[in-house]
Amino acid sequence: MSNQSEPATEVSTAKERTTILTRREFTTLLIGSGVTMAMAAFLSEPLNPAVARMLEAQKATEGHGKRKRHWVMVIDLSKCVGCDYCVYACQATNDTTDDMRWNIRIDDETETGKVFHLTRPCLHCQHAPCVEVCPVAATYHREDGLVVMDYNKCIGCRYCQTACPYGARVFNWIERGDEPNPRAGDWGRPEVPRRPRGVVEKCTFCIHRIDAGLARGQMPGVDPEATPACVNICPVNARHFGDLNNPDSRVARIIASQPTLRLREDLGTDPSVYYIPPEGLV
Repeated sequence: MSNQSEPATEVSTAKERTTILTRREFTTLLIGSGVTMAMAAFLSEPLNPAVARMLEAQKATEGHGKRKRHWVMVIDLSKCVGCDYCVYACQATNDTTDDMRWNIRIDDETETGKVFHLTRPCLHCQHAPCVEVCPVAATYHREDGLVVMDYNKCIGCRYCQTACPYGARVFNWIERGDEPNPRAGDWGRPEVPRRPRGVVEKCTFCIHRIDAGLARGQMPGVDPEATPACVNICPVNARHFGDLNNPDSRVARIIASQPTLRLREDLGTDPSVYYIPPEGLV
């Protein structure tokens, strides 16, 4: 993990995008790698009315307040230095390709001219459009609130990818062989099987680490072995993970004591990723 000469702007679009952000505009930035400008414009608009109705129905029947645990991530944009360590660690650990990253970074400026670096994993929404539109229940909520996939059920219809307002899902177009992961070695090693051709995939919050850690009596967000790779590797402690339902957890204390925002809160998706904004953003 000593390769600190790796270019930190590999996935950055700072030079291509110079729009100054307001609080509302900030949320439209979070789109996946390779998303077109037309798709970006779509993401800034309200959800399709049918999807919006699904969300309202889901909110009427669901609630995470009674769950034993609710895993959330807090990302401090005032601390992030844009090193891409979290991007590369995710890529190595979850065995993703350069063009199908589950965690991406983009750069922009606040109204005061301050450059900030923003990363976007899957937001694990508590009222997730992707869950509602899946016709075969391949995407579903776990009891702890995580949005997960059953790749054996996925039929590749890509409804979930279209419904996601954050561009957090990617489609596996090709069958991958035995070629090595470009980030394995310095940034970690693959810890999960490669997904087959014809399925949609996304960030899982390193669910395999969470479950294995809990089985060993470890606490995600406290014990590194049970914590998402992107959180562990951050050199400036800009990422935090833990149980929001535990008032003593670090994430619960941060959210209770500091201003935070979530992306497209107006949609009612109730994301599980909270951002601490940099000075001048709001």
